This record gives sequence, structure tokens and C-alpha cells, in this order.
Amino acid sequence: MTNKMRKLGIDYGDSRIGIAITDELGITAQGLETIHHQGNDKVALKRIEEILEKYPIDVFVIGMPINMDGTKTIRVEVTEKFIHKLRCRFPKIAVETIDERLTTVAAHKTMNYLNINKTKKKYIVDTISAVYILETYMNKKNS
Repeated sequence: MTNKMRKLGIDYGDSRIGIAITDELGITAQGLETIHHQGNDKVALKRIEEILEKYPIDVFVIGMPINMDGTKTIRVEVTEKFIHKLRCRFPKIAVETIDERLTTVAAHKTMNYLNINKTKKKYIVDTISAVYILETYMNKKNS
């Protein structure tokens, strides 16, 4: 097994965090899981630490909830506080932010296209959004 570094995509929310990860070559992004933290960042950070034990990560890619007009939302401040906690807990891992406008919309369109039922949607929407965040980052890096 190769030990190539991966990127971890994070869709940070009030009670759930979608997590996605790149493959070892950095070509594709896959949904990994949704962390249900109910507003407790310690739970989220602990789970991220467990993920880091399994996968070598060199960059966290976090979606920033910007308004459609480009202004910051109230959620930006909350997300920035979480980013600060990530940087303190994992100082060797870089943090990049990506404008996440429309990622949730795209995730819902994908789920509708795939005919995923309503109950399942709320459990996977954040993970799918994290995949879109990571793909946006990867496309920016490659262009």
C-alpha cells in the first residue's frame, strides 16, 4: 500500500459534518461519512482524529457558507471558529477553504436524480456536499 497524502473535505454544519476524502492519487473524491456532533466540536474533532489514524491527510478542505451575493453569512464566523480548533488540534495539516455556494443544492439535485428517499437524504446530504467541496478544490488546483 502506498502512503500518499490525501485531502479531507469537510462540510461543517450545526449538528452534522459531511466528510469526503480523495483517493491516494488525488484524482477522485468519495463520501466517507457524516459526523453527528449535535453542536459539540469535541465529538467532531475526536472523530476526525480517528479518521486521521486510518488515512494520511495533508489538507483539510472546508466549505465556507458565503451568501449568493458574495457576502459572509453568520455561519462563516462559526465555521472560522471550527477552523481555528482544527488548526490548534492538527497544526501539521494545512487548511484550505472553498466557497460552498450551491453545494447543498447540487447534493439535493443528485439525490433527487438517484431517487433517494426523504429519510435517507438528511443522513447523506452533508457527505455529498463534502464531496462537491472537495471536487471544487481539486478542480481549482488542476486548472
